[in-house]
Amino acid sequence: MTAEDSTAAMSSDSAAGSSAKVPEGVAGAPNEAALLALMERTGYSMVQENGQRKYGGPPPGWEGPHPQRGCEVFVGKIPRDVYEDELVPVFEAVGRIYELRLMMDFDGKNRGYAFVMYCHKHEAKRAVRELNNYEIRPGRLLGVCCSVDNCRLFIGGIPKMKKREEILEEIAKVTEGVLDVIVYASAADKMKNRGFAFVEYESHRAAAMARRKLMPGRIQLWGHQIAVDWAEPEIDVDEDVMETVKILYVRNLMIETTEDTIKKSFGQFNPGCVERVKKIRDYAFVHFTSREDAVHAMNNLNGTELEGSCLEVTLAKPVDKEQYSRYQKAARGGGLAEAAQQPSYVYSCDPYTLAYYGYPYNALIGPNRDYFVKDTILETHPASLPLVLSRHA
Repeated sequence: MTAEDSTAAMSSDSAAGSSAKVPEGVAGAPNEAALLALMERTGYSMVQENGQRKYGGPPPGWEGPHPQRGCEVFVGKIPRDVYEDELVPVFEAVGRIYELRLMMDFDGKNRGYAFVMYCHKHEAKRAVRELNNYEIRPGRLLGVCCSVDNCRLFIGGIPKMKKREEILEEIAKVTEGVLDVIVYASAADKMKNRGFAFVEYESHRAAAMARRKLMPGRIQLWGHQIAVDWAEPEIDVDEDVMETVKILYVRNLMIETTEDTIKKSFGQFNPGCVERVKKIRDYAFVHFTSREDAVHAMNNLNGTELEGSCLEVTLAKPVDKEQYSRYQKAARGGGLAEAAQQPSYVYSCDPYTLAYYGYPYNALIGPNRDYFVKDTILETHPASLPLVLSRHA
């Protein structure tokens, strides 16, 4: 072997070794050199698997626990040829990135959205505040909102005589990580449930595993098939916003209970403190003149009886409707939705409320929609049920 041959062989081996170090999903990418330069600058790893390319998770030198819920943001409207080398500098400018997950197509282009998890919650809030509508390319604005770490499943087909404790016991027998079961009493008969429940799990992973296990055809509960899917996303409302709320959400009312009765009950502590009451089916929104009066009434009336029914009273949660639309897309793995042409805020506590405020029934996820459509319309506008169901069949 000549000196030239030896040098060529060494160069070839070195190139092969260097190529072998390029992570899967990065090797052969159109911007491979830029991605490698990013990894070298930051020390973060990058790997592609299951239709997404993950940058970090954890970052170099990370020793603490996994970031808490609320540290992740959803990024939509990403141009299909924009990748981590452009996204990371933008998002790391507002906080330390724990991981960035860019959804990828088989053709090597991104799918238009990503998830960025920060090390701290305040960094995620800053990202939403400062980077929503950020111009990543001329005329191309990113959409950024808090992400959904959905830990709640919707279970339909539950025998209506089952109590919460029985449902919890049955679900816990076949799935792991169950934290709680939320059951709605029938509006007409408080001894019965409405045929569905929400099951809260300790993590998104536990909920996803449970959903897979409970899919129709795999398992039966109480001797028959059930319906299962992701529940409506549970949206975290900013603490500063919640501090301004002076509306109470009252659940589990009797159908016969009137708005005047509710107003009298909730206004007993300070005459004139209740501005108005809006009752829908067996729940209501009670508007107060001041937050202090609202909190005082909540503390005194939660868990008490009104006309034979035990009340559940909480502060109403204001949810921006455009944000809500984005949450739903994020929960289903889709892109950013267009803003709904509705009032800016709804006070969301359950899908009935969203329906009342004009949110389309087909926005509800999976089998949730059919249960809520039938149940809501039958109680409020029985003659409209065939029309509504035909629209959303």
